[in-house]
Amino acid sequence: MTMLKIQGLSAGYGAADVLHSVDFTVEQGTIVALLGANGAGKTTILRALSGLVPARGTIHFRGKDVSRCNAAQRVALGLAHIPQGRGTFGDFTVEENLAAGAFTVTDRRQIAQDMERWYAAFPRLAERRRQQAGSLSGGEQQMLALARALMSRPKLLMCDEPSLGLAPAITQEIFEIFKTLNREHDMTLLIVEQNADLTLQFADTAYVLESGSFTVSGAAAELLGNEAVQQSYLGV
Repeated sequence: MTMLKIQGLSAGYGAADVLHSVDFTVEQGTIVALLGANGAGKTTILRALSGLVPARGTIHFRGKDVSRCNAAQRVALGLAHIPQGRGTFGDFTVEENLAAGAFTVTDRRQIAQDMERWYAAFPRLAERRRQQAGSLSGGEQQMLALARALMSRPKLLMCDEPSLGLAPAITQEIFEIFKTLNREHDMTLLIVEQNADLTLQFADTAYVLESGSFTVSGAAAELLGNEAVQQSYLGV
């Protein structure tokens, strides 16, 4: 089943487009990587899908055209976005951040159940539930951003540069969590990353973006082993 189908997506800031009529699909239950150099338009894709920047073209999510839906409506439908830099509320406690992630949920019992569910999945967050988010380590803040996004019970989780500022061991741990979410919770993931080598090891499919257009796409395992693609497009 196709989870996400994008056709003719163009978006930008002010008068200039950053994306130029891109098309791509995300199949349910897969991990899809969006790769490319800085400024290629990867973050803009996620912002356009989330409804955070004006965009043209069509966005079909689980068979529904969500192109005219606002950001909150897209979250309620099952689209969750972890922005670059994590976007946690530093002055809020861990628990308050998790509650903020459930802003579209009206069932208080569900919120309480989900909070305990993700505390069980992220024990370090449970230990720090009364602690201000700004005092957490970088890895803990990334886990909090992930758990907060999961509070909305998304069908598709979009992550922008999850390894940013993290030590390699912590980055590996975060990607293992992604793998667990995908396999055990049937979570579909769309990941923007600079660490192409690591991401391609976890992803099923990958798209390489250059100057707002896709130049290469295919099975992640094939791109991982393609030396020309690695050197020309990923810089590794």
